[in-house]
Amino acid sequence: MGKVIAVSNQKGGVGKSTTVVNLAAVYGDKGKKVLIVDFDPQGNSTTSLGVRKKSVRNTVCEVVMQQCEAYEAVAATQYRGVSLMPTTQRLSGAAVELMGLEDKAYRLRKVLESVRNFYDYIFIDCPPTLDMLTINALTAADSVLIPLQCEFLSMEGLTELNSTINRVKKTMNKDLYIEGILFTMYVERYKVTGQIVKEVRKYFSDYVFDTVIPRNIALSEAPSFGMPVLYYDKKSKGSKAYEALAKEMLKNDRNREK
Repeated sequence: MGKVIAVSNQKGGVGKSTTVVNLAAVYGDKGKKVLIVDFDPQGNSTTSLGVRKKSVRNTVCEVVMQQCEAYEAVAATQYRGVSLMPTTQRLSGAAVELMGLEDKAYRLRKVLESVRNFYDYIFIDCPPTLDMLTINALTAADSVLIPLQCEFLSMEGLTELNSTINRVKKTMNKDLYIEGILFTMYVERYKVTGQIVKEVRKYFSDYVFDTVIPRNIALSEAPSFGMPVLYYDKKSKGSKAYEALAKEMLKNDRNREK
């Protein structure tokens, strides 16, 4: 049964989609079967994989609203081992409709239960909000990976997300755990970077990844070409950082299984 990892932070622009797309590409390159669920109405993961939204018929929105089966919305990508359940802005409307449903928090979990045996890993790209879409993602996930930009405003988002995770654990998904906190857009020479790292390690020391993701031109450019950075510039610092992160995460999984 595949492991489901929600990539979440209520603050936008912290590298959620970048992390989802590039981790999935590395996992796929290592021979894993991976599904990306683009659960953010902005659809950045969909765009970053070179999928034209206007050409998409079935999306995660139609699946969650039970207008089609999950397999009907899964599309292969041109990247080894990586499949995608795309999204469009229609998902914003679904977020409102979900509020009136009795099983509103469990729709995505039911969707993924029907396909997770086909994959080793499923990555959910969450919206930058703590709304019903994010609640669905956390209810469906085994763990949460939290990208954290090295700036002070990100700290507030981390505290609120941690509170939401704890509420979901108490009420809907008791086995949910934090996969790790990932520092993104990391610039070592910036004074604020050191201050943020120190504060986060002080309060969340057990959860911080050793790997950090640097600010990197290749990481910024790759989405405009519809490519993970592994395929855009394999030798870049950004590509090497995500390869190191995947290696660290796979090692953590092996240790949990012991």
